[in-house]
Amino acid sequence: MAQETDFSFNVPPEFEKITKNIKSIVIGLIVVLTVFQSFFTVETEEVGVIMRFGEYVGEARPGLNFKVPFIDQVEYVPVQRQLKQEFGYRTTSSGVNSSYRKAGYGGESLMLTGDLNLADVEWVVQFRIDNPYNYLFKVRNADETLRDISEAAMRQIVGDRTVNEVLTVGRAE
Repeated sequence: MAQETDFSFNVPPEFEKITKNIKSIVIGLIVVLTVFQSFFTVETEEVGVIMRFGEYVGEARPGLNFKVPFIDQVEYVPVQRQLKQEFGYRTTSSGVNSSYRKAGYGGESLMLTGDLNLADVEWVVQFRIDNPYNYLFKVRNADETLRDISEAAMRQIVGDRTVNEVLTVGRAE
């Protein structure tokens, strides 16, 4: 006759303690995650913009701050830092001996002058964010918009002058 086999497992006592306390372990992990999600740090040159479900709620000043966990999101905006956008080149490393890379950025620096000559104009736009709310919510893609406006203005200025004016007198403007 066929013999019946017993498939019962012998569970170690340490594992039984863990399975009995699994509910408290899960709750403990959720509490720890909630506490870590509740606090955030804003650096000295930034402002934290707090958004609840994508809607502006307020601003957080530098230091340790609190937010509603899993609901609020924080976007950091550098308001004390001077930002820059480079046209015609990019800085690869800054310092005492800065290095620059021009390859691949010629399209934004080559311009047609008023006397139909080509000029290679490189420039930098430096700016500072004054109002973080306007920067995030009033202009779509603020960095790209500033870049496009700067390039359009420079092309108009260069296009209204001769190549000699661009290279000599126009440099100061």
